[in-house]
This record gives sequence, C-alpha cells and structure tokens, in this order.
Amino acid sequence: MFLACLSWFCTSLLVFVNGGKLPEAEVKITVLHKPFLCHRKSKYGDILLVHHEGYLSNGTKFHSSYTQGDKQPVWFTLGIKEVIKGWDKGLQGMCAGEKRRLIIPPALAYGKEGKGKIPPEATLTFNIEVIEIRNGPRSHESFQEMDLNDDWKLSKQEVRRLGQMDRRTERVTGRQVGPQTGRWTDRQTDRQTD
Repeated sequence: MFLACLSWFCTSLLVFVNGGKLPEAEVKITVLHKPFLCHRKSKYGDILLVHHEGYLSNGTKFHSSYTQGDKQPVWFTLGIKEVIKGWDKGLQGMCAGEKRRLIIPPALAYGKEGKGKIPPEATLTFNIEVIEIRNGPRSHESFQEMDLNDDWKLSKQEVRRLGQMDRRTERVTGRQVGPQTGRWTDRQTDRQTD
C-alpha cells in the first residue's frame, strides 16, 4: 500500500513539474555502422530505402525484409506517419549505408493495441540499414518557402508564384521538370540531371 501511494505521489509530482505532461517516450539509438563518407543525411520529407529486422523484447524475430516477403528493401517517406513514430524519430540524420539499432517503446510503436505478431504494449528492437536517400516530392522546407502567409495552406496566388519561379528557372538554366519523373531534365537532350 505504501509503495502504491509513493508511486502515485512521484507520478503526480512529475506531472506537476512538467506542466501537466508526462515526458514523451524516446527511441534509444545505437549506431552499428557509419560509412566513412556521408554526402547527405536523412531529414523529414526524404524518401528512404531501408532493409530492416524487427525483434520483440524476448529476442523473437517478428519480421525481416532480408528473408521474408519479396526479400526486398522498402521505400517510405520519413516524417509523414507512413511508418511507426519510432522510425520517424530514430532514422533522422542517417547516411546511406548507415546501420542503426532502434529500441522503440510501445508509445512510439503499436501501443496498447499491438498488431499481427506484435503483442500490446511491446517494446520493439529494429536493426535498420539505410540503402538510399532521395528527395521527397517537395520537401518540408520547400513548402514553407511557398507558404507566404504561414497558414499551412497554399493559395492560388502562392501556387501561381511557384509556377513563375519554375518557369524563370527553366529560362535561366535551360532545364525543366520532367512530367513523369518530377526531376529536372535538360531541355535539349531530355537527359535527367540532378
């Protein structure tokens, strides 16, 4: 009884000190391999190609992109909730070729519900290798540059201004955005350029 009261008191004190909020769960990150050269680091809005293995806290492997399914790495966009929150947080700032181990608490994984082979309130461990990093369709920073009045919406005027900027870039550089790829191409040769 005493321990229950003490636990309640400590939790209440912690909530009071933090302004009514419990501290947010954090991902524990261990870098397993980092390449010697890193040309760019992953950030929100980037599209990542990753291989991964997932383990329960008792060591049971519940998934591996190396050996299960089509045995291919998976693509996803970082930071837009395509994957669990723990991945969105734990894969920021990675280089292509880097490997990390993420220990993800239930609040940043599948929580109270669980999913498939993953029981409710499970802490998960993932070994993840980033194979490739690409720019997303339009990065978060680009959106902020286009959103002139910071209302998180693009008005017709803001979209028109973006179109004018793209046309000016085409005139100056001789390059244009390809209709299928969304990447810049050389107008004379139709060759993609990055």
